[in-house]
Amino acid sequence: PIKGAGRVYTWATVSPSFCPRTLQGKPANQLFTSSRHARSAESLSIFSSDAACPGTMDPQDEESKFGEFKAKLGRTWQHWMDRSTPHAGARWVVFGLLCGLYVLRVWLIDGWFIITYGLGIYLLNNFIGFLSPQVDPEMEGPGLPMSDSEEFRPFSRRLPEFKFWAASSRAVLIAFSMTFFEMFNIPVFWPILLLYFIALFFLTMKRQILHMYKHKYVPWSSGKARYKGKAPAKDDK
Repeated sequence: PIKGAGRVYTWATVSPSFCPRTLQGKPANQLFTSSRHARSAESLSIFSSDAACPGTMDPQDEESKFGEFKAKLGRTWQHWMDRSTPHAGARWVVFGLLCGLYVLRVWLIDGWFIITYGLGIYLLNNFIGFLSPQVDPEMEGPGLPMSDSEEFRPFSRRLPEFKFWAASSRAVLIAFSMTFFEMFNIPVFWPILLLYFIALFFLTMKRQILHMYKHKYVPWSSGKARYKGKAPAKDDK
């Protein structure tokens, strides 16, 4: 029973899965029986839209749980990325295996060549960023030593090695997943794409090599003088 305003109301039907939200909008005489008269359900606070319902979840709670799951997944991913940072050789072996699997799949299914061409262009662009200095001498002035008398400065890449590996591996995985969708299998004449990619590769690498020769740098840190400590004096005794 529910007491209110000096009157006692009883449920006409009792259900263990009662939810006040599901009763909003129904006539009060269908919900309550009273010795005197039925009062409108909207006058009772239990029919507020904020009342909790068993077996249901607030959309805000769903968003908060999704946000917590996303944050936990991001922390786990970042943890494994941090652990793999010092293992450069193993990371690139994994990248080579991913590329091998992708090439094998494209060869077996005999399609999705436009996806392969786009992947090759993206990897080539990342490779050029890996070979390029962070500060372009032509745009921002000399950032590399031009003679042996200048102070040694290590080569700083525009795209660091770890970011190069992470972006390239992610691109291969995305391209591999796209081969499972027929909508991306655009019919093209693949020999033309292959010849165009080879020409683009040689022209891009030629420009990059000329840039290295013009500004006299190599894409790795070298040339730092190494000094050996003084050898300990031998005891004549």
